[in-house]
Amino acid sequence: MYADVNGINLYYETHGTGRPLILLHGGLGSGEMFGTVTDTFAAHHQVILPDLQGHGRTADIDRPLDIRLMADDVAALIDHLGLDRPDVVGYSLGGGVALLTAIRHPQKVGRLVSASAGIRRDATYPEILEQQGQVSAAAAEFMKETPMYELYQRVAPRPEDFPRLLDKIGTAMAQDYDFTEEVRGLQVPTLVMGADADMVPPSHLVEIFALLDGGARDGGWTGEGRPKGGHALAILPGLTHYNLFMSPLFAATALAFLDKDR
Repeated sequence: MYADVNGINLYYETHGTGRPLILLHGGLGSGEMFGTVTDTFAAHHQVILPDLQGHGRTADIDRPLDIRLMADDVAALIDHLGLDRPDVVGYSLGGGVALLTAIRHPQKVGRLVSASAGIRRDATYPEILEQQGQVSAAAAEFMKETPMYELYQRVAPRPEDFPRLLDKIGTAMAQDYDFTEEVRGLQVPTLVMGADADMVPPSHLVEIFALLDGGARDGGWTGEGRPKGGHALAILPGLTHYNLFMSPLFAATALAFLDKDR
């Protein structure tokens, strides 16, 4: 289905029934990239699976590719669907969008899982920043054998926009960012998640957790010393940035956090 929200015609799918959960995909992907992981979430939840701006079946519009604007799209979709504080789970680009949705619209989000998403550009490994600097329309020809290109050509409303998407993603990744202060004030119970071999070091995930009152003291026998806001940290073993979203550990860990004491 499509929702006209926040100036964009946003494609979304709905799977399963239960407490609503919005699941946000990574860059150059779409909602379908989660594959069978979607079924795991949908076993006990109503999963809303949007395609973010310029991705999948959602056509691009004349504005920058900015996670703050995409977060506002998600908030508008929540209103459009009449959802009551759904949980929001995001991976990579979607992890950043999920985080900014909770920061900018805390009254609209129940619990948050932000996976494989750093909060400072300089936390990303230098070699990855160098690779990101090569993403532009000029790279379109070299990507024609990739699953990302195949997906875009198969489902995009305007398949010829792929070079434009690369240009906009490259521009977005070149921008400096630091959401430290915004994260420090986060009001939504949040699970910070990443792979043990992600594109940011595990120490950065610990840094984010520390901003949320994590790691400051012993948790106590009854959990009385855990972070005050209900926050948690998970570093998943044996995974990378490029396969975390497909792992059963991703869904199982997210669901354990989202469904705890509910």
